[in-house]
Amino acid sequence: MSRQVRALERVAIAEQPAARPSRMEVAEAVRTMIRWAGDDPARDGLRETPDRVARAFQEYFAGYAQDPAEILQKTFEEIEGYDEMIVLRGVRFESHCEHHMAPIVGRAWVAYIPQGRVVGISKLARVVDIYAKRLQIQEKMTAQIANTINEVLKPEGVGVIIKATHHCMTTRGAHKPGTDLVTSRMLGVFRDNALTRQELLGLANSDD
Repeated sequence: MSRQVRALERVAIAEQPAARPSRMEVAEAVRTMIRWAGDDPARDGLRETPDRVARAFQEYFAGYAQDPAEILQKTFEEIEGYDEMIVLRGVRFESHCEHHMAPIVGRAWVAYIPQGRVVGISKLARVVDIYAKRLQIQEKMTAQIANTINEVLKPEGVGVIIKATHHCMTTRGAHKPGTDLVTSRMLGVFRDNALTRQELLGLANSDD
């Protein structure tokens, strides 16, 4: 076997996704972190903590196992020509920052103007949750929600606004409690029409 072929095989192996760790491996990693923090994972108060953390992480990051586009597949076309803005306001979510794995807690405003069909409003909330239950930065999450709704429903436009508090800034680092981050993604008529965009911004700000 030539040196070049062996090199290509090593690259191919390196590019393969690593097998997902078992819950037992995750629990052992948590025990290591507890020891690193300076405590004893074998003491009574911490003995079950590694398993609890593993279960919690399974819940925190359940979004990786779900397809947001699939959630939006069932739509309704008997809407009597309705073509005005639809807004789901203040959808609460909990996520985790991909830089520090610290909580991100906030609310999302999701709007679209239908083009012949609508989707159940609970599905919009579920799309928010699916993307929230992944390691995230708020800017990316905002774009993912808007882009998915736009690609699947193909409406006249989509607008997403997110306001959230980042614990990586409020409880560590800069230590600036009381601050939040606001991001938005405007597509279609929400981007092109200033009045439509302002209407959505007004609805979002009225909830403060």
